[in-house]
Amino acid sequence: MSRVYNFSAGPAVLPESVLKEAADEMLDYRGTGMSVMEMSHRSKAYQAIIDQAEADLRKLMGIPENYKVLFMQGGASQQFAMIPMNLMKNKVADYIITGQWAKKAWQEAQLYGQANAVASSADKTFSYIPDCSDLPISENADYVYICENNTIYGTKFWQLPNTKGKDLVSDVSSCFLSEPVDVTKYGMLYGGVQKNIGPAGVVIAVIREDLIREDVLPGTPTMLRYKTHADNGSMYNTPPAYGIYICGKVFQWLLAMGGLEVMKGRNEKKAAVLYDFLDSSRLFHGTVVKQDRSLMNVPFVTGSTELDAKFVAEAAEAGFVNLKGHRTVGGMRASIYNAMPIEGVEALVRFMEKFEKENI
Repeated sequence: MSRVYNFSAGPAVLPESVLKEAADEMLDYRGTGMSVMEMSHRSKAYQAIIDQAEADLRKLMGIPENYKVLFMQGGASQQFAMIPMNLMKNKVADYIITGQWAKKAWQEAQLYGQANAVASSADKTFSYIPDCSDLPISENADYVYICENNTIYGTKFWQLPNTKGKDLVSDVSSCFLSEPVDVTKYGMLYGGVQKNIGPAGVVIAVIREDLIREDVLPGTPTMLRYKTHADNGSMYNTPPAYGIYICGKVFQWLLAMGGLEVMKGRNEKKAAVLYDFLDSSRLFHGTVVKQDRSLMNVPFVTGSTELDAKFVAEAAEAGFVNLKGHRTVGGMRASIYNAMPIEGVEALVRFMEKFEKENI
């Protein structure tokens, strides 16, 4: 069977060249006589893999020297607890609620201190980003938290909030490495890699060194301290070794493509193909206000649950898979991450045009 166009929100499409390279090295990684899956994380060969991955990520993102790169496990959801455990010195933090994942992070933080919801777009099913230019930021807040790209609802912060001098913590899971980023604007940014970078099982955090402290909340387990991972080069225990290896290959693929400026251009072009169609369609329409649309996740509906279900089923038969929308939005969602070729989006639009003619 030929490969399908996979529009899954995550685990998601990976670059075909990366998968082929990994397949070629599956039984014998560069003369070691073994797979990276079998390799000791304490070996020289594996140390070289993780060192190269970090160096390439630093190059891609322009990460300053006073920021640490941590490769960890537990997904983005584990960070919902780790962040307050490590950063809530005053036991106060402000959260901007723009979707389900920001809401879950906010709820988790309430276990550890005073977590204030200083803005929310829940009133309109998270279909927009609230104005964050003059928020009631708490005077003693340890940080301000956002989910920068909302996978489920298809919104994106195109302007970072005015944190009034407080550190910004951002979950970038679904827009990681999709565009250039000024790391210095964040105290910490992090993301699960299974959307835009690699296989599920790795979370990457980029965190300013002064936020990696000894004085974490009492009772914070050793494995949930950023210092534990920073002091041990992300290898305090066995890391998700194979996942990091694939991430490293994706970093090299991104560098070979020309870096994040090039990827942003590609992603804008891809998204325009789909959004332009949605804006002119008589059957399909997007669910997000124009100025807040994500380049990565595009939710859309027909207005009829029966037609939506019919479209998802017929699309899957035609080789466009994982287009069903999240249950809280309904309809469809096309996730068009870095590795989705523009040909995939163009083919999807042709299929949508055909479906529209047959069903209107």
